[in-house]
Amino acid sequence: MAEPASPPIELRALVWRAGGRAVIDGLTATIDSPGITAIIGPNGAGKSVTLRLIDQLLVPDAGSVRFGARQADTVRRAFVFQQPGLLRASVAANVAIALAARRLPRTETQVRVRSALARVGLADRAGDPARKLSAGEAQRLAMARAWAIEPELLLLDEPTANLDPSATAAIEQLILDLARRPGMKVVLVSHNLGQVARLAQDVLVLHAGRAVEHGPAREVLAHPRSLAARAYLERELPWTSSPSAVAARHASG
Repeated sequence: MAEPASPPIELRALVWRAGGRAVIDGLTATIDSPGITAIIGPNGAGKSVTLRLIDQLLVPDAGSVRFGARQADTVRRAFVFQQPGLLRASVAANVAIALAARRLPRTETQVRVRSALARVGLADRAGDPARKLSAGEAQRLAMARAWAIEPELLLLDEPTANLDPSATAAIEQLILDLARRPGMKVVLVSHNLGQVARLAQDVLVLHAGRAVEHGPAREVLAHPRSLAARAYLERELPWTSSPSAVAARHASG
């Protein structure tokens, strides 16, 4: 029996303005590959806004976000922010609240909470106040909330930006584990190009609110075709002007 496929994400001529400026300016792209897609680009390119448009947290001024033949409200989504918003409640309660909209039987909710916390290594912290967790533990809790609701689409906005290398490695492993679930699609925004090389199957490059390149991660990192993508990679990685060396360096960890 074939594994279920996550719905395609179709961005069509998207425009979103703030303060009179077009942050997203005619963005068109289709994300229909399995696994992990990374969205990269310089500051102000519109990466985080694009995630919020996909998740319906923002409404475009023009254009559309579609999920194939599916209605947006039928696609189970989870969003993990750079700074996880934690309730003034226990670790377990923070996971349970994510399941409230599903209206599951209480026993099933409890099972899912325990399973999710065990998966991220926080089973022994279930009764602790969530706001006393370290930064790495807080982000693992955010991942547990995503794990518990079994999303079809997981959106990650710089999930390791403020973490040390050990905590970053733990979150990256959880992302990989989630991405292996049947029917799961992960879209990741990251400035860490090493992380992109380690995790992503394909890369979408944004510049000035538009898609300037989209393709397999190794190809985009090693041989960017567009001038904007090439300029971004060389600016972010000043130790080399060779994109192929960039990809090799990142792939090696």
